[in-house]
This record gives sequence, structure tokens and C-alpha cells, in this order.
Amino acid sequence: MAIPGLITKEKQFLASLKVLNENFYQRKDVVKIANELLGKIIVTFFDDRLTAARITETEAYNGIIDKASHAYNNRRTKRTGVMYADGGTAYVYLCYGIHHLFNIVTNVKNIPHAVLIRSAEPITGIDTMLERTNKKKPDNTLTTGPGNVSKALGIYTHHTGVDLKGKNFFIADDGFKISKNNIIATPRIGVDYAAEDALLPYRFFIKGNAYISGKKTKKS
Repeated sequence: MAIPGLITKEKQFLASLKVLNENFYQRKDVVKIANELLGKIIVTFFDDRLTAARITETEAYNGIIDKASHAYNNRRTKRTGVMYADGGTAYVYLCYGIHHLFNIVTNVKNIPHAVLIRSAEPITGIDTMLERTNKKKPDNTLTTGPGNVSKALGIYTHHTGVDLKGKNFFIADDGFKISKNNIIATPRIGVDYAAEDALLPYRFFIKGNAYISGKKTKKS
């Protein structure tokens, strides 16, 4: 992944990454994909600034049969139309008129599965992240919670529809491995309106990681 204008350390970092391709995104099981996105790295190169963070928390949304999904019951709007694109596309929507929430569309065209990125751990470009979020020190609030992830990485609603296999915005694998025992599954956060679907264990996070939003244990 060659990007001009980077310093040697940044070039070495990018050289260690393997960009996820359509074979990863266009599988049928969105829950499995949400699980396997843990440990992967979000990379953005906007305004000549490189930032990257390791995904620590995700939520799966299972399309038209999932009452918590924006596409439930085959709903299509100007905002949600991108959910019907090919897997590996960005879906960014505005929450409460303030927070830009970054989702990854999965499965194949016309099957509106998506994974919300809830939290990530900063790796590269922390000074840029601090500037974007108006923070003075890199504590664990920097990229904890979906709104903070997007703000720190410079992701906004105008990135909706972007192919996540390009050179300026992509998800990558650096070989980082997580033991199954260190992956926790719980119900999703803030989807009480989804009735019985609110209880589905579709939220995943890395046990013991400091960059996690909400409850950090399994539901008893």
C-alpha cells in the first residue's frame, strides 16, 4: 500500500498490513464477520494525515430480519440505500445530529448486512486524533464509543459509499491474533426498541482491553 509523502516509520507500518478484500466482507454470516473484525486495523489517510486504530468492539446487524437494523423489513431510504451495496463499503450515519457512526457493509449486493465499529485502540497518528477530538492527552476516551472512533479517524457521513479497499480508507490485517477465550459476546447497546432481537448476542469485544464502551462482561 504505497501512499506518497509518508515518513519512513509510516511506510514501514503500512508495509506490514494486508488490506481485507471482498472475500472477507462478502460472506453470508455477518455475526461471524463482526467477531473476526476484532483485532483488524482501520486506516485513514485524509488531508495528508495517516491515522490507524485496532478494532476492539463491534456489533452485527443482520439485515431485513433484524429488528435492530436500519434495513429491517427491507426498509430502503436515501440514508440506508448504501446498506444494499456490495460488502466492503462504508456506511456512515449521523446519530442525534452529532455523532458520525462508522459501519461496514457486508455480504453481497442487495443483502443489507452491516457491522458497527463501536471502539478501537489507537496505533498511529495519535497527535492527529487528539487534534480532531480536541483532547489534550491520549486516554482511553479517545477512541472508545462509535462517535469517538469516527471523530478521531476523520470519518464522516460524506464517506458513506466509499470502497474500503482503497488506499485512503481501508481495513487491514497485520497478523494480530486473539484467543477465542478473550472474545466476549453480549447483546447490543441501545437497541431496546428491537424487542426480542435486542437480546441477541451480536456485540463482540476484546476481553480486558481498555478501549471498550458499555458493559465489559457477559450478560448474566
